[in-house]
Amino acid sequence: MSPRPVAGARLRHVLALVPWILTHPGEKLEALATRFEVPRAELERDLELLPFCGLPPYTADRLIDVLIVDDCVTIRLAEYFDRALRLTPTEGLALLAAGHALLGVPGSDTSGPLATALEKLEAVVGARGGLAVDVGEKQHLAELQRASNARDVVEIDYYSYARDEMNTRRIDPHRVFHAFGAWYVEAWCHQAQAGRLFRVDRIRAFRQTQEHFVHDRAHDDGASESASVVYRPGEDDLRVTIELPPEATWVAESHPVEKAEELPTGRLRVTMAISERAWLERLLLRLGATAQVVAPDEARELAPDAARRLLQRYA
Repeated sequence: MSPRPVAGARLRHVLALVPWILTHPGEKLEALATRFEVPRAELERDLELLPFCGLPPYTADRLIDVLIVDDCVTIRLAEYFDRALRLTPTEGLALLAAGHALLGVPGSDTSGPLATALEKLEAVVGARGGLAVDVGEKQHLAELQRASNARDVVEIDYYSYARDEMNTRRIDPHRVFHAFGAWYVEAWCHQAQAGRLFRVDRIRAFRQTQEHFVHDRAHDDGASESASVVYRPGEDDLRVTIELPPEATWVAESHPVEKAEELPTGRLRVTMAISERAWLERLLLRLGATAQVVAPDEARELAPDAARRLLQRYA
């Protein structure tokens, strides 16, 4: 799995809470945790993100205010929410896509104010009935949710994007959740003998085993989605140093880096941990010739080798 922070997933989940709490002020924490299918402790940590959401200069009147009294939650929106928005067609479509993704989070009110606002926005931008947000293969999603609730051991044929390979896994599906614009299953993998995250849309086949699991070993292994990151670099993982042109600084913004240094030439030198060679090859091919691998030596030929293999497929 490519390195990707989980903060975005937490924030998306938190923003799905906002419309419901605004229309149900004073809702109890336990009721919210039940509706949105998260443990109460995780819900409390998620709500701690909201006061950091706002606009510069991040003064009190520019931030969202969350008040919890006697386990009852109330939200006060910042003043800029009262202003009318002026959106370009591109911004309107992006807002529609983000809003529909939030409605896909378990517990979201599909007939509440967010859904109503999206219907009005669809009419304005001319996308009524023409916009769909794909959050995973629905058949496997429903099967995994049922297996998780019934604590069934299942077998899946899974495509690993990082390794670029297909394999069969026997898993205990502990939790199914929405993150990063896709559905994931948090599970104990019998092959790896460790907790793992699997993207639902990369599951090619699903089979019941008629076996059941009892103990939640995925959380014992520290693989919970609420951990600080999905990918946790190990000591033995490859460290790669890459020089990036100014237009490719998004790499440091989109992926966790261990070191970043701005050079006098305006280029950015970053060092990042890499879990799988195939993921690094894809990144280097996307960056093109403007990016340069500085170290280690064995990584310098990854991009040319990957490019040659790719060209051979079309030859």
